[in-house]
Amino acid sequence: MTIHRVNDLFGPSDALKKKGIPLYIQVKNAIQTAIAEERLGNGDVLPPERDLAKYLDVSRVTIRKAIDELVKEDVLTQRQGAGTFVSERVEQPLNHLRSFTEVMRDRGKETTAKWLDRSLGVPHDDERHALQLSPEEEVVRFYRLRYVDGKPMALELATVPSHYLDNPFAIEGSLYEILEAQGRRPVRAFQRIRAITLDDNRAQLLDISEQAAVLYIERTGVDKEGTPVEFTRSWFPGDSYDFVAEIHDTH
Repeated sequence: MTIHRVNDLFGPSDALKKKGIPLYIQVKNAIQTAIAEERLGNGDVLPPERDLAKYLDVSRVTIRKAIDELVKEDVLTQRQGAGTFVSERVEQPLNHLRSFTEVMRDRGKETTAKWLDRSLGVPHDDERHALQLSPEEEVVRFYRLRYVDGKPMALELATVPSHYLDNPFAIEGSLYEILEAQGRRPVRAFQRIRAITLDDNRAQLLDISEQAAVLYIERTGVDKEGTPVEFTRSWFPGDSYDFVAEIHDTH
């Protein structure tokens, strides 16, 4: 966490006085620009409201309204008695096939989960197609709300053919580590990512508004023999993640 002086974050105050644009919007945009240009980083604390108001030559009411808007959008986080912080974002590479637990562990984050469903049954059409199963084969579904340092950060519904798991109802941690122990860890995956809005139930679970955009990812993981072993659907709050990939020129 870094504590910044207000004059390190913004340009001259008269740059905010743009005609026709409400002042709180200008303040909001200035804070977002400071974050985008990395003058404010993940977990950094904002200067006090009174210092912001004095430097930017606006009222504290204006500052508070701008901050409230950014808190609603989960760009900022307020902690009682501690101040206002830049919400932490998770950078997740798309080039490497890692489990949620492994990605967070590498970042020194503590992960926990709340089980929403753990069941055995016949595959649905999308699961059967992704996993190349017959209608009679059974699958295990793992539906979890994933937390990072106590904050809900992902909904995950994973489907695995039941014959790849010795005791599916004993699984608590990383599904990939369990599959690795069975010699079936995915080594390649096909992913599809798109932005969607959530239904009220999933929005409540992730503690976001129903109108908030989320990133929906479908992933089919295949093992070293080329056999599909997992079909996972995940919902990530869009303002908490940066998905990054290395791109090469094919010419």
